[in-house]
This record gives sequence, C-alpha cells and structure tokens, in this order.
Amino acid sequence: MTVNEISKAIEQYTLALLSSNLQSSSVSPNQPKLVLAYSGGVDSECLAYGLSAFAQQHPHIPCLLVHVHHGLSDNADTWVDHCLAQANKYQLPIQIERVNLTKSPRQSLEAIARDARYNVFKKYLNQGDILLTAHHQDDQLETVLLALKRGQGPKGLAAMGAIQPFNQHSWIVRPLLDISRAQIESFATSVELKHIEDESNQDEQFDRNFLRQDIIPRLKQRWPSIAVTASRSANLCAQQQIVIEQEVNNRLPAFIDITVGGKYPAFKLLELKSESPQWQSLLLRGYIQSQKLPLPSHSQLEQILDQVLNAADDAKVDVHCGDYSIKRFAGRAYIVPVANENSLKAQQTNTIDELSAFITGSGSEGANSLGVQEYQVTLSHDGVRLRLPNTEKVSVVFGAKGSTRCQPHFRDKGRELKKIWQELAVPPWQRNQTPLVFYNDNLVAALGLWVDKRFLAQGQNLGFKL
Repeated sequence: MTVNEISKAIEQYTLALLSSNLQSSSVSPNQPKLVLAYSGGVDSECLAYGLSAFAQQHPHIPCLLVHVHHGLSDNADTWVDHCLAQANKYQLPIQIERVNLTKSPRQSLEAIARDARYNVFKKYLNQGDILLTAHHQDDQLETVLLALKRGQGPKGLAAMGAIQPFNQHSWIVRPLLDISRAQIESFATSVELKHIEDESNQDEQFDRNFLRQDIIPRLKQRWPSIAVTASRSANLCAQQQIVIEQEVNNRLPAFIDITVGGKYPAFKLLELKSESPQWQSLLLRGYIQSQKLPLPSHSQLEQILDQVLNAADDAKVDVHCGDYSIKRFAGRAYIVPVANENSLKAQQTNTIDELSAFITGSGSEGANSLGVQEYQVTLSHDGVRLRLPNTEKVSVVFGAKGSTRCQPHFRDKGRELKKIWQELAVPPWQRNQTPLVFYNDNLVAALGLWVDKRFLAQGQNLGFKL
C-alpha cells in the first residue's frame, strides 16, 4: 500500500458524493467538506497522511481533522499535542474537542465514548459533508463477531458499509475498509509515520480488545483469509437487507393509519394479523423505524406482537420501549411518547391560561387567532364554531368525569362524555390530554373534536372555530 493508494481510495468514495451533494444541496451554499475522525492512532494517522495528499491534489475541497479528548487517559493531553503537530505537518486544519463522559447503568464505556465522539463529529457536518473514519478490514471482522455475539440479524451482520448515510443530511465513508490491519501497520513503518499508542487497546475487559488480542489472531492462524471472507458475508447480508427494506417500504403504507390523532400515526392490526409471523415482525419493525425511533429488543418485539395481536380486546396493552410505549386501542397499535409529568403539567397550565384569555377576550388586544399545542383557534363568521361567552364563567380543563353530559354538533341527542370518547375512537391516554372548554358547568367544546350543539354560533355571528 502507498500514499497514492490511500488518496485514490478517498477519491473513489468521495468525489462523486461531493459533486452530487454540491449540485443537490439547497441548504448550504458552501462547498461540501471532508471531516476526518482523527485519533492519532496508526489507522487514522495513515488516513490523515493520505488525506493530506488528497487535499494537495484537490485544493478546492475543504478538509478538516477533528480530535476528541475523552479525558480517560493520563496521556490524553500528550495525544492532543501530537495531533496538533501532525496536522501542522500535513497542512490540514484541526479542531480539538474535549468531552466529559458519564457512565450509565448497563452501558459500556466503549459505547459511551463512541456516542460522545459521534456527537462531536455531528457539530462539524453540514448538508452534504462527509465524515471519514479509518475502519479497516479487521475492524469489520470484529464488528461481525460482535453482531453474532449479540444475536443480531442481517442488518447487524451487514456490519459497516464503505458508504452510509449519517446524521440525516451527511455521509460516513470508510476508505480503508478493504485494507487489513497488517497492511496499514506495514505502510506506517515504511514511511516512518508517527502515531500514538492508546494503552486502553490492551485492556481485554473491552469486547473489541478481547477479540483483537485473543480471538482473531487464533482465527487467522487457522483460517488466514477469515477477515476477507467475513467481509464478503457482511456485504451479502447488506445486499439482502437492502432488498428486505425496499419490500417493507413498499408494503408498509397499507398498514399505517394517518387519520388518528396523536404525534405518531397508528398501525393497523387487523391487516397485520393476516400476514405470516415473519412479515408481522418485519412490518412492525418498519413502522417503528419509519417514525425515526430506536427499535426495541428482540424479546420486546416478540412481546409487542403477542400482546397487540393476541391479547383480549379489553386487555390493557402497554409495552415500554425506553422513551416510548406501544399501546393498543380499537384495532390499532399506537406509539406513545413517555410523558414527562412536569413538562406535561407546565404545557397544560400554559394552554389553560392562553386559551382562557383568548376566549374571554383578555388576551392580546385585537388578536383573532391563537395557536396552542397542536390546535389552532380562530375567530370566524362561518363554519362550526363556539359562540362567544355571555356572562358565563369560562374554564379550560384537561380531564372531566365520564358521566359529564354533552351534545357534539354532529349528534341529535346528548350523551355521556365517556360514550363520546368511545364513539370518536379517542384512545384512553389522549382523553386527559384534550383541552375541554366549559361555560359555567356546561361542557361546550373539546378542542379538535366537537362543539356542543347548544352552544354553536348562529347565522353569521362571530364565534370560535376550534
């Protein structure tokens, strides 16, 4: 391997992306740039060395090194000095970022440090930019083995791609993915490349180090080409995963109901029940992923499917998946964010104050429109609208007794509130989050749902359109 080969590898993956992103970008007027995740270790040092050559050949393309100081090693400050000196030698700009790591229960220090690094890199990536990492063929083998250890499917076994979307508007590129660790180390020696040695790489309490120091050398001794063949398997899994995701995306719209209220659309269970168990799992996963939410574990997914499809109709289904829950109501599955009680209470208090002030006319003078939560309240002379209050006391509440009677504008007779909720298929968890308007003791409106027929504005009279 030569420096020209590294530079060519960077070219192979980046030039077409950069050109395409520059032409299609409507967000940033700047030339897309290359950002290298630069640790100073032998892998990223070789890539930085090659990036320097690339930058000289393509001076119009901005390049940047970003080094993250984790504060985990006594040598971390020395590594910063090394990276600054090398960046000056390569004639490449560099940013040093310091992060504070807090270990969470049941989360490895490896994962915490990795998440912190990638959060830093996101700060430097604009529309169409490319993050370069120095992952190589042996890293790919480690990733495949870890995926097997975790019991992951084709997506996990696909491991790392040479080019992948990153952070919704940028890309991650791994130019060295087909190059072995031995080739990288040999190149570094041949050009007398200075690099740092992170002492934590010898600590086998970390899974990757255990594989790197103990397991993979024995595998290579028995099967010298195992890194190559594992990479081939990862590529095959990636191809199969692409086909699966395409088919899921084609079929998924038929299972999603966008007519329901709430932050997320609902998922149709009657249609799902007619599918094979394999497709039930794939479609449910696709539904959750389509809402940009993290997937539940395999056991949670099985639990969700069993409960939403097989539990009794009146059973309360509520499976917690971190920051959200999966609930069931009226033949639909719902994604419901786990509410922060303090913020929800503050939001409801704010809604009560704003809406009450608007209806009583004590809000902003001359205002004829109010946006509150996901609702829009306007003064209007036409359409279904609540009449202006006379001398009644106006109050706004969240939650009312189910026995409270009301007569929605679309009904000929009055009914108890609990029956109206059922009639309109409002899920139980949404009922106490719907603003209800009272004139004295009379429930006169539910925002977004109905106005009581007895309190409708008549003719062309001014009223509140909710």
